[in-house]
Amino acid sequence: MNDLVGTLHEFASLFDRLGIPYAIMGGWAVRVYALPRPTYDVDFTIVLDRDRLPELYRAVEDAGFTVPDQYQRGWIDSVADMPIVKCRLYLADHGIDIDIFLAESEYQQGLMRRRVQHSVGGKPAWFVTVEDLILLKLIAGRHRDRGDIDDLLLTRSELDEAYLRRWAGPLGVEAKLDEVLAARE
Repeated sequence: MNDLVGTLHEFASLFDRLGIPYAIMGGWAVRVYALPRPTYDVDFTIVLDRDRLPELYRAVEDAGFTVPDQYQRGWIDSVADMPIVKCRLYLADHGIDIDIFLAESEYQQGLMRRRVQHSVGGKPAWFVTVEDLILLKLIAGRHRDRGDIDDLLLTRSELDEAYLRRWAGPLGVEAKLDEVLAARE
């Protein structure tokens, strides 16, 4: 897990140096808000114009990480209509994936305005809120995501349900949100 903590802090520091607002999401955010579970990558959302991606890629490679050629050539992937680029750290016996979502939608931009600081390994870092983490997990919709949501709901007594409901419809997860909130009662 040390390699992951180091990677998380390396990217957070890199984003700070470049003046790129970021928020950590995914398994690391689950670890901060709920029951710790294994995670093998680091997921970020950032605010960055696409024309600055080459600058980001140079800084990432200068820090010892790899940016796959297709991203270097300008390709941008998409997960649930959210643009994403990927980086990787190759170690002797394994690799660490770094997924970087570009905050381009109205929802993602709002997510970034709501981000909060928490400590990881004794250092502060920016994270999505619990509510945004739940919405992102509903969007991803994998079995593991449902388990993460259940853990979040188990450990969090207070949620901004109005915020969750505000975004569930536009994000296409209203029925899923109703289901997980009903199971909570």
